[in-house]
Amino acid sequence: MKRPGATLLALAGVFAVLSLLLVLPFLQYVLLAVLLAYVLAPLQRRLEGRLSPTIAAGSLVALAVVAFVVPFAIALAVIAEDAVTLAQDVDADTLQLGELESVIADVTGYEVDITEEVSGLGQEAGTFLAEQATTYFAMATHAIIGLGLTLFLLYYLLKDGDSLVSWIREHTPVPSEFQDRLFSEIDDVMRAVLIGHVLIAFVEGLIAGIGLFATGIPNAAFWTVVMMILALIPLVGAFLVWGPAVGYLLLTGEPVLAGALFVYSAIVVGVSDDYLRPLVVDRYAQINPAVIILGVIGGVYAFGVMGLFFGPVVLGALIATVSVLDEYWERQDRRHDDP
Repeated sequence: MKRPGATLLALAGVFAVLSLLLVLPFLQYVLLAVLLAYVLAPLQRRLEGRLSPTIAAGSLVALAVVAFVVPFAIALAVIAEDAVTLAQDVDADTLQLGELESVIADVTGYEVDITEEVSGLGQEAGTFLAEQATTYFAMATHAIIGLGLTLFLLYYLLKDGDSLVSWIREHTPVPSEFQDRLFSEIDDVMRAVLIGHVLIAFVEGLIAGIGLFATGIPNAAFWTVVMMILALIPLVGAFLVWGPAVGYLLLTGEPVLAGALFVYSAIVVGVSDDYLRPLVVDRYAQINPAVIILGVIGGVYAFGVMGLFFGPVVLGALIATVSVLDEYWERQDRRHDDP
């Protein structure tokens, strides 16, 4: 390699490392922008047939904000209302703290003042929160800046996304034929993860939530949303909510409802996870469920929350790249063998 070429390659490497250091503090928000841009890109192309790219992208960013802020505000309102109701309903006589203290004393031999202990814990918690106020303020500031960066990147990814993809294709030293194949397979992986992973998690959480409503679990709507999020984690997912719900019904003297919730959740919710997820994933991309599980768990450790989505995509993209690379080498070998 000649000296100018080596120098330029070294500079490219240095600037690539420096650029990575700039992105890493906000990696979660960059990945979120990429995910939202991928989901909204088809709408962007449709709107560009009637509106300018700038107006179309701005409208979709506003739509994304509303779609996030409104459900979040409603969830907060529901939780706050439930908390106020619970606080108003709490009564020392209703809780029967005296009887509980007597039971603890009989079993352990120690007398406990539950009210005093709870008060002490509350004071300690308040002191801890006050000491950590600076840390929490820094975290909140970082989150606000990150979300602003997400919206900024989302706007330009929607507006100039096709130009960016064209630039990448133009400067990638791979024949167009293999680029088409690689981009197509990565697109299939993304679609499989979003539809077969996210959509199935939503359906699974909704199905499990029906069981909570039917058996009278308090705050069933809130816990249904929690299960939709937890269902993104294969195997355990929604069980982290409906399992304790079964225990709650047993402790409150409802063994029949507890048994019904257990059977319903174990069979119906389990079937939705075991059959619907592989069915949808196989339809859009031939990805082994083990790859999905490994990608989700490893992705959370590597990328944080966004690893739930991008972990399986990274592994799927690796498989696709190896497949295309193998085909490329085979063609090169055939060309050399031909006289």
